[in-house]
Amino acid sequence: MIERVIILENIDPVVFYGVNNCNIQLVKTLFPKIRLIARGHVLKVIGDEKETTLFETKIRELEKYCTEYNQLNEEIITDIVKGNAPVEVKQDHLIIYGVNGKPIVGRTENQQKLVKSFETNDLVFALGPAGSGKTYVAIALAVRALKNKEVKKIILSRPAVEAGEKLGFLPGDMKDKIDPYLQPLYDALQDMIPAARLKEYMDNNIIQIAPLAFMRGRTLNDAVIILDEAQNTTTHQIKMFLTRLGLHAKMIITGDMTQIDLPASQISGLAQALHILKGVHGIGRVEFTKKDIVRHHLVQKIVEAYEKYSEKQSAKPESHRPQKSEPTTNN
Repeated sequence: MIERVIILENIDPVVFYGVNNCNIQLVKTLFPKIRLIARGHVLKVIGDEKETTLFETKIRELEKYCTEYNQLNEEIITDIVKGNAPVEVKQDHLIIYGVNGKPIVGRTENQQKLVKSFETNDLVFALGPAGSGKTYVAIALAVRALKNKEVKKIILSRPAVEAGEKLGFLPGDMKDKIDPYLQPLYDALQDMIPAARLKEYMDNNIIQIAPLAFMRGRTLNDAVIILDEAQNTTTHQIKMFLTRLGLHAKMIITGDMTQIDLPASQISGLAQALHILKGVHGIGRVEFTKKDIVRHHLVQKIVEAYEKYSEKQSAKPESHRPQKSEPTTNN
């Protein structure tokens, strides 16, 4: 009898073991001649050399499947242990498999262009209207790079600018105050990484989410860095952010030039950066349109309606444009 210790580095224990440990119980049933003790990422197996060697081989196959597809069930376990590899269903334009094996793909032509531009450039600007998937695809690309061990961490940031309303003083510590601004980034990550694994990544700073102001003074190596809502950066902020790019790192900047929430007196840093960096080798640029909108079908119609309204307002002579009403006073 020998004892083997197997460390599963890349799995989410909740997904791998299954609800109420049903997956690991099935594995025990399929290997009746061994004794198995499972604790988190560590499996201890006791049995003769032939059985424990076969067990480790099959567990590594299950680990690989679980890591790639983010799911594991009794049918898959039985097929792999018995030597019947599951039939791989090819997904066109696949980026990664999200939670519960949901395929995350480049759904439109411009989303697919962003995938290709990320592969060939170290810095990519992704520009376009709300709902076009630019941020979602950018985060999917970052998660894929992390899973493939192309980078060691993901860093996500966005400027803490209120969208036309004053939120006042938010309660809580620093994290509580900035989380409302960063919630869209959390939402995307929760679609792609199982909850327990995501918490582990964030606790160990493998995935970092921070407001733009926290980037100053850092050099970001071996990472995918994403700046979301970049149209709301000032000229100094975006220059500071762009110059954080370190060795073996990639950066994606997303923004929508029709949704600038800065004071009227401030120039958008994104607009300036696009002008200054135009034509620089190694910098990609992908422009999304209303045709890329993948939210509710009404979102595309809303964007079109606002575009038409803006065009009409721009075409009107100054004297025919709506004027702000003057406040009245009571004498």
